[in-house]
Amino acid sequence: MKTTNFKPKAWVLPQPVLIIGTYNEDGTPNAMNAAWGGQWDMNEVMISMGNHQTTKNLNRCGEFTLAFATTETLEASDYVGIVSGKTTPDKIAHTGWKANKGENVNAPVFDVFPMTMECRIVKKLDESATGYYIIAEILNIICKDEYLAEDGKPDVEKMKLITFDPIHNGYIELGHRVGNAFSDGKKLK
Repeated sequence: MKTTNFKPKAWVLPQPVLIIGTYNEDGTPNAMNAAWGGQWDMNEVMISMGNHQTTKNLNRCGEFTLAFATTETLEASDYVGIVSGKTTPDKIAHTGWKANKGENVNAPVFDVFPMTMECRIVKKLDESATGYYIIAEILNIICKDEYLAEDGKPDVEKMKLITFDPIHNGYIELGHRVGNAFSDGKKLK
């Protein structure tokens, strides 16, 4: 079998396209696109933060929202990742998103995402001038009813979530269910 080797890269796949919502100091909603994050524990997430306006906002108020980008939100989600809130403090106005204050956090909930988590920082790791890693507790999960399955839980397939392709700098829509976790492997017993 022929193989090709590559030097170490940030190629852990899939990478979620996470939209972090915070408020700027003047109260305007802000959002950034972050790919380096995921589940940390049962009720916690971890996100690698650089030196962004969002980082400044988190230093001031450790609460934020975390939404999952979709095919429908792709353009605006990419926009909030390439335009800095430091130079364009009203960048949300360009997205067309509407923001409501979270019920459990002092952070905006944007109207376009199927599912949003309300989070609060519990720990910062490796804090430096270039950023830090945050560990945040999930306080609440908001899901629009149109994205619920028959069992009343969120239906991931309906959401058309996207993942970041760091190899080719693209976005890929997640597909369809192909099996049953904690079940299909039992066939090999």
